[in-house]
Amino acid sequence: MSAQVESGAGTNLRERAFEFSCAVVELHRFIYKAEPTLRNTSAQLSAAATSIGANLEEADAAQSRADVISKCNISLKEAREARYWLRILERFVKSDRLPALI
Repeated sequence: MSAQVESGAGTNLRERAFEFSCAVVELHRFIYKAEPTLRNTSAQLSAAATSIGANLEEADAAQSRADVISKCNISLKEAREARYWLRILERFVKSDRLPALI
């Protein structure tokens, strides 16, 4: 299974998910200090964002094609959830980082 996810676009996608996760963690650190009332929302975003890459990494070690598809679908769901939390934060937080992440 590893070769299917490892090749081409899969590698790029995993790297992009990693970079996205790191950017969201940075944003969470900023929000945690600057906007205490939004800490929980930011934490929800951080959990969803970091889960995207984690599930893509798990897909690389999947036991079957169905398992690969399942892990990738979970990543997609987490990406949608992350977008939701980003949209909420964009309404209440003044940051140049948010539009790029959305």
